[in-house]
Amino acid sequence: MKPKKLFIFLADGVGLRNFAFTQFYAMGKARGYEVVFWNASSFDLTAMGYTEIKIPNAKNHRLTDLVKNAQIQLELSLNKQRTKDSVYDSYRFPSTPKTLSAWIKKILLSVLIFTHQSEKGLLRIQRLLAYLEKQTPYYSYCRDLLQQEKPDLLFCTNQRLSQALAPVMAAQSLQVPTATFIFSWDNLPKGTKLLQTDFYLVWSQHMKSELQFYYPKITDSQIKITGTPQFEAHYDATLLQSREDFFTENGLDLSKKYLCFSGDDVTTSPNDPIYLSDMARAVRSMNEAGNSLGILFRRCPVDFSPRYDLVLQEFQDCIVSVSPKWGKQGADWNTILPTKADMQLLVNTIYHTQLVVNLGSSMVFDYTALHKPCAYIRYDVPNCPVPDWSVQKIYNFIHFRSMPSKSAVYWLDSPDDMKEVLTQMLSDQQNKGVEQAQVWFEKINKTPANKASDRIWNAFDELVN
Repeated sequence: MKPKKLFIFLADGVGLRNFAFTQFYAMGKARGYEVVFWNASSFDLTAMGYTEIKIPNAKNHRLTDLVKNAQIQLELSLNKQRTKDSVYDSYRFPSTPKTLSAWIKKILLSVLIFTHQSEKGLLRIQRLLAYLEKQTPYYSYCRDLLQQEKPDLLFCTNQRLSQALAPVMAAQSLQVPTATFIFSWDNLPKGTKLLQTDFYLVWSQHMKSELQFYYPKITDSQIKITGTPQFEAHYDATLLQSREDFFTENGLDLSKKYLCFSGDDVTTSPNDPIYLSDMARAVRSMNEAGNSLGILFRRCPVDFSPRYDLVLQEFQDCIVSVSPKWGKQGADWNTILPTKADMQLLVNTIYHTQLVVNLGSSMVFDYTALHKPCAYIRYDVPNCPVPDWSVQKIYNFIHFRSMPSKSAVYWLDSPDDMKEVLTQMLSDQQNKGVEQAQVWFEKINKTPANKASDRIWNAFDELVN
């Protein structure tokens, strides 16, 4: 009997992390599938022993980005109108054009939005997007390749990739079933579901409800609740290093216990260097009181800026920077891709640190997976480099409303809280915060968390049969 053929469209680091750097490919082969990565990223998957077809030029129509942005803005406006909730405006990121062509694009975008302010208008924009992509050589290439390869299912690893529009539409024109994965817990309220596929894979019942709230035409039968492979590595004991090996490899002091500060990107948290220095002062004070603590600083993987340099220099006695093992494959930010080695580094960073401090990151769930607490920073600082930025804006985002209890994390409401809260986290033998975080984690991601890939393959079995 001929094996079922799965095409996995992959174009970014999220897809690599979830579906290439895990056991996902091997699991499919073990089930008898022919698994082919349709690879629009710069990463060479053949080096990992995978079957891949490189896309030579995944080039969208020159107007696609403009129309896509109009679609996102219209969805945000319609969601605001429908819910009477101004939070949707916080997902907009206005910019000031610096060139004539940028000004022209901004004016065209404004015209598109102004002339399509309705559900019917949004539908016209979606049809225009489809029409534009179908005129491209890229669409013709996709259709020809799919006719030649005849896959039983096309799976896109990310629901917001404009490069995936042509492959999805080409597959649908040939009656090849299509599915996509909602890759992050905060994506759906942002209006970034660009792809219109036959089926959707989501993390949880909570995410399924969100998907149907924002896109009510999607039926129950189109949605499969699978969980995400994102957290599976935390349950793989083969990735763990000994404390001695991990500390030696990363320049850590074996006499200390380490607390992790997990950095955000500069847009999400422009004050991160100040927060890190506040934490370092608290740790210094705790060490003066007889503790032996250090801070392991893991920056945001796509942040290569020098903004932390002065803090790292000032607090060399207590901060060690252990940078993510991501690499630049090109000039643009979306060509900064993870490596398989970073998955092991992240697992061991969590395993060998006591807790994590950050501003609103999903790292809370990574630490919860290993039964360790998280503290969220919740205070502003003077002279923020980004106008109108506030920490309150971050925690007002819709995905934080899923938190069943505010005690799922510890809260840092001022620099003065640092010492007391860190002490409390280190001394909480009952792990009450971790227990509440686990409730949140189970709401966000289907349990058991280490079986997501199995459930995804079970969903594929259903879809291709």
